[in-house]
Amino acid sequence: MTQSLVVVPPSNARAAGWMAGWLTLMLVLLVAGREATRELSVFQIMEMRSVIGLFMLYPLIHLNGGLANMKTARPLQHIGRNVVHYAAQYGWFLALTLIPLAQVVAIEFTMPIWTALLAVSFLGERLNVWKILAIILGLVGVLIIVQPGAAQVSPGQLIMVLAAIGFGAAIVMVKSLTRTDSVIVIIFWMLVIQSLIGLIPALYYWHTPSAHVWPWILVIAFCGTYSHYCFAQAMRYADATVVVPMDFLRVPLSATLGWLLYSERLDAATIAGAALILTGNLLNLKRS
Repeated sequence: MTQSLVVVPPSNARAAGWMAGWLTLMLVLLVAGREATRELSVFQIMEMRSVIGLFMLYPLIHLNGGLANMKTARPLQHIGRNVVHYAAQYGWFLALTLIPLAQVVAIEFTMPIWTALLAVSFLGERLNVWKILAIILGLVGVLIIVQPGAAQVSPGQLIMVLAAIGFGAAIVMVKSLTRTDSVIVIIFWMLVIQSLIGLIPALYYWHTPSAHVWPWILVIAFCGTYSHYCFAQAMRYADATVVVPMDFLRVPLSATLGWLLYSERLDAATIAGAALILTGNLLNLKRS
């Protein structure tokens, strides 16, 4: 049975507020993911995140009528979305172990290109000049920050490109699902389906977590669960082509986090790139 959803009026300001929550949780997830992969396999991290995340989500499930209200009329769409999203997440975590963090983040931010193209093709959204400008300025800003060299593309880079395409497709599917299913239903089925997808490989690569890694696992589960709640809420208030360019802010914020926690250098290129990203997002929010 399809749930009766409250239709909310479009609001770029509210979307930006929810995206602030998404950005905060994703930055914390970046650090937790890097630390956890030092000890555990990607499959195990993703499985523990899904299972623990279900328990962490229960308060919101209870507030929304309990498990009886978690039904969906679009199970195949949920399965398809989560197969794609699971594969993209695996690629993201795996890339963290294969290539520098700066390359992971930079390649990930090709995602808005795929999101915008797919949203136009499948959701009927429109690309105006300001949305296109925000995407272009964001990508140019990312390139300025990362300053890619002429080295050959590594397997890790190719994996991250495929992950970015997968994330773009998953975002479009989320936007479609929000038309009939509530945010909580979408997250509930994400955790259930992905816990089933990853069960066998997680058991195969299982390693008993040490006391040191357990806090990181709990952080990953919380951030991985509630970051999606923030993102899905943002998608309710604005088009995907408005919401996704805001995520470009994660690049300069990640650079700042790296400087604070890992003594990574914050140089003029990072500042210049961040300025372009901010400019693009502000123009998009003002003119959309």
